[in-house]
Amino acid sequence: MIRSMTAFASRTGDAGPVGWLWEMRSVNGRGLDLRLRLPDGFSALEQPIRSVVQGAVTRGHVTVNLRLTRDDAGGGLRLDEGALTAVLQALDQVQERAFAMGVTLGQPTAADVLAQRGVLVASASDDDNTALTDELLRKFNGLLDDFTAMRDAEGAALLALISDQLTRIATLTDLADKAAAGRATAQRDTLQAALARVMDNVADADPARLAQELALIAVKTDVTEEIDRLRAHVAAARDLLAQDQPVGRKLDFLAQEFNREANTLCAKAQSAALTAVGLDLKAVIEQMREQIQNVE
Repeated sequence: MIRSMTAFASRTGDAGPVGWLWEMRSVNGRGLDLRLRLPDGFSALEQPIRSVVQGAVTRGHVTVNLRLTRDDAGGGLRLDEGALTAVLQALDQVQERAFAMGVTLGQPTAADVLAQRGVLVASASDDDNTALTDELLRKFNGLLDDFTAMRDAEGAALLALISDQLTRIATLTDLADKAAAGRATAQRDTLQAALARVMDNVADADPARLAQELALIAVKTDVTEEIDRLRAHVAAARDLLAQDQPVGRKLDFLAQEFNREANTLCAKAQSAALTAVGLDLKAVIEQMREQIQNVE
């Protein structure tokens, strides 16, 4: 069963005075690009979340977002002494550098300092923060289940769509085979007529040599290999869709091979009927390739 790289899931809840909202979304990507947006003071969540997501997801641009709201009755705000010291030291360095370069800077206000990220945080004891972190991590597991379920559901829809497109490609390949067989008779008549015209206009022409050249032209326009490869690609794609593991990269490569054979078939067509089938093949293959871009 294939899985989509596109999904969204969210969960909300509360733990005492703190309300929380987990959100997780993803879009297609060449590899796994995981980005976490966590509130200040909850960096302990990052590594466990990365580990569990990497165990469940192999491809896609994935964003995990956590938002917290705190009831006023649960506590006020406090200064983070470490963050405050770092900000003040940075301001001091900026002022010294500016003075050395003859640049005059305005003095920052207390409000400017407090506005820096991490300086002012919600007050809570270390025990409270640890308990909340553990609770949030437990709730994240449910969020990941919802997220995975949506990727599976989207994958089922993709499976049905790509399977239908493969059936259409197989049908068009059979039509191309028939069109090529029908073209053979007309092509032979055309080549024979061309040979007759040459023989009438060139007295010393070597019939064997001319026949050989015309035979080479016939070989160059033969599409048997392209049709055989298209059928082999259809079988390979169906085998990949039946596998219980990520196959998006392999399907993407196979889609390129499908397109290569369809292009070659059109280039060799020399027949309105075969060209029409080749163009239909290219259209379906391109539609399938767009869907494959979302397969994990």
